[in-house]
Amino acid sequence: MYNIVQATDGVCAADGFFADGISAGLKKNNALDMAFIYSDSECEVASVFTTNKMFAAPIKHFRSKGDFKTNFVLINSRNANAMTGQAGIDDIDEVLSNCQDMLNPIMSSTGVIGARLPKEKIINGMKLFEISNKNPSNAAKAIMTTDSFSKEIALKVTLDDGSSFSIGAMAKGAGMINPAMATMLCFITTDAKVSKQEMQEILDLVTKTTFNAISVDGDTSTNDTVLLLSNSRSGAYNKEAFREALFKVMHFLALEMVRDGEGATKLVTYNITGAKSDKEAEIVAKTLSDSLLVKTALFGEDPNWGRIASTVGASGVEAYEEKLKISFDNLCVYDRGTLNFDSEMEKKCAIVMGHKKFTISCDLGVGEGSFKAYGCDLGYEYVKINADYRT
Repeated sequence: MYNIVQATDGVCAADGFFADGISAGLKKNNALDMAFIYSDSECEVASVFTTNKMFAAPIKHFRSKGDFKTNFVLINSRNANAMTGQAGIDDIDEVLSNCQDMLNPIMSSTGVIGARLPKEKIINGMKLFEISNKNPSNAAKAIMTTDSFSKEIALKVTLDDGSSFSIGAMAKGAGMINPAMATMLCFITTDAKVSKQEMQEILDLVTKTTFNAISVDGDTSTNDTVLLLSNSRSGAYNKEAFREALFKVMHFLALEMVRDGEGATKLVTYNITGAKSDKEAEIVAKTLSDSLLVKTALFGEDPNWGRIASTVGASGVEAYEEKLKISFDNLCVYDRGTLNFDSEMEKKCAIVMGHKKFTISCDLGVGEGSFKAYGCDLGYEYVKINADYRT
């Protein structure tokens, strides 16, 4: 057995990790815009990246390194270093050449696509780093773009023998969030004594039901990155405990991204059951979380269950009118051919949709497959934010 409790200090919660954020002049008004994560001993690294074929220079650079260990991650906001070709990779090499005291330093970026890195500002900004600092909240703020709040979490896991390890994380993401990661960066640190192979295996597994299960607008970014670093400092490990704690960390951050969806006012869980397979349930859930018609109905707090039914049918999975069941929280509006949607039920459902969090459930009635996806509404503010993103 084991015990998992909330901890403090975000990405600095695990022993031997340090982080901070500074202003390098990339953003206006001296806002924090560069961060680092440092470990005083080498780390194994597991990773998950975007499925977008136009993946950015930092991802290309990371993949070119092959199998390696590191102790330093440099992160900048405001510039994605994407669609910059070989020059973008060369820029990373030049920037990281100023980290000569670090072991295989790596870089991650987020921001506007199609512009070269402001290398001079970044290199000068790095001179402001104090690697002995533990300011995880500053680091979490520095990586934000259109986020309205920073996102961080830490957990401590105590095992039966009294040994313990910690997992800490920070993330950014609010737009270009799609069920294939997101315009998101997530950095997870741990002192658990876990092998790289097992760490990668667990990260891949957990990503499927967390970061790959969320949607704000259906767009997949060029820079999506999840990095998991372990320095093994604690000497403690239990696979089941590590998997559960990592899920809790990533699930929390995934829902925070949806809650912070650009202009979003609702966080909605799409709970699909009774599908022919888990994969078909996943297809339905993600089709619903991506649907613009569904999203706008959520924003208008309109319990238009017909849009739900139509989207289920359009998803391409096995589904039948006479077997489908649709509910808003515990209010069943359509039950396998029977319509329960009178004026009184409509009022009750509208109240549910007025909540900041609720669940839309669809039982397809054809099998045992299930999946949960997470999405938000789409309103006027999303257009305003993205129309002016570069300015």
